[in-house]
Amino acid sequence: MTTYYSKDHEWVAVEGDTATIGITDYAQSQLGDVVFLELPDVGKTLAKGDEAAVVESVKAASEVYAAISGDVSEANDALADEPAKVNEDPEGAAWFIKMTIANKSELDELMDEVAYKAFLETL
Repeated sequence: MTTYYSKDHEWVAVEGDTATIGITDYAQSQLGDVVFLELPDVGKTLAKGDEAAVVESVKAASEVYAAISGDVSEANDALADEPAKVNEDPEGAAWFIKMTIANKSELDELMDEVAYKAFLETL
């Protein structure tokens, strides 16, 4: 499995043609305590840059945009009942969606972990 990162602080873990997507630890720390999460329906087609989810925290509501294009194959519905998991394990159990990747070349526009950590140092 290879993990990529976007400048919008999303992570994309790729295994074969499937991508598991969520927000990074940095993103959840900026949001504060997550109190609500709205995820897309299974079967929805997302183009890169489309709104993929909405995260509401005690500080603000934020949109999460699709880092790549594809069809949603699974949504982490457990987060609806326990949105605070996003704060506890953002890059693990609190993944948002799984999608079938439409265009693997879009992954080339994302960062690896080393590049993402360097990017965070510029913020």
